Amino acid sequence: MRILQLLFSAVLICAPSLIAAQERDRLDHRSELLGWEGVGRLDTGTGTCTGTLIAKDLVLTAAHCVVDDRKEHVLPKGAMRFHAGLAHDFTAATRSVTKIVLAEGYLNAAKVSLTEQIRTDLAVLRLDRPIFSTEAEPFKVRSGAVQAGPVTLVSYGRGRNTSLQRESGCRLKETYRGGVMTFDCDVTFGSSGAPVFVNDQGLMRIVSVISMMSDAPGRETEAIGMSLPNVVDAMLREMRNDAARAPVSAGAKRVSVGQRSGGARFVSVD
Repeated sequence: MRILQLLFSAVLICAPSLIAAQERDRLDHRSELLGWEGVGRLDTGTGTCTGTLIAKDLVLTAAHCVVDDRKEHVLPKGAMRFHAGLAHDFTAATRSVTKIVLAEGYLNAAKVSLTEQIRTDLAVLRLDRPIFSTEAEPFKVRSGAVQAGPVTLVSYGRGRNTSLQRESGCRLKETYRGGVMTFDCDVTFGSSGAPVFVNDQGLMRIVSVISMMSDAPGRETEAIGMSLPNVVDAMLREMRNDAARAPVSAGAKRVSVGQRSGGARFVSVD
């Protein structure tokens, strides 16, 4: 088992030297978006990330996209907009955000370990109105373990922040103890929260969400994400439980109490 400290540095630039076997397609036109409208750009009011529709009114993204690290609080949800299937002047649907649930322990994770920081770097956002299947179909999170092998990354990013890039042929390289996953996919500013898909019997299922990129000396650059099923299931339960309770505040739902430090990694501020 390699030591996870090798993944410590988060790089905020694109890595142009990734292997040529990977295929990168820009989804610039509405016809090219067919089937991918559930991936969208999340505008937070301070920057942009990538998010994915996982139910008609729920979006999965990275927690650090919706947390202000300098002030150590969740960003105001009133400024947030999710643009499903954004491609230049076309958007399949645009919705506001009414509720934010962070993975349990995220706000304290930086004090614990890098593994915990990455493992819990997840947020689920409830939209103000459902997005109907005629506009965009949600994607499901794949349950169970995933073997190393081919994956597909779909993301926005600096220099392509108004159209999706679909990268097929990159690979899940390794899954560490604790659920941290490494990929040789191409990420840049705005790629935080981007979904990593695996083809599961002809259906594209989400296996991870991009959190950061490593810059370990003497090693290839790697995109880093996390295992999803257990953490996402807990967040969805919390979202359902919260919806069943009478509202007690207008703020974001914080699953745990604490503080977090570190950079905003791949949030785009273009």
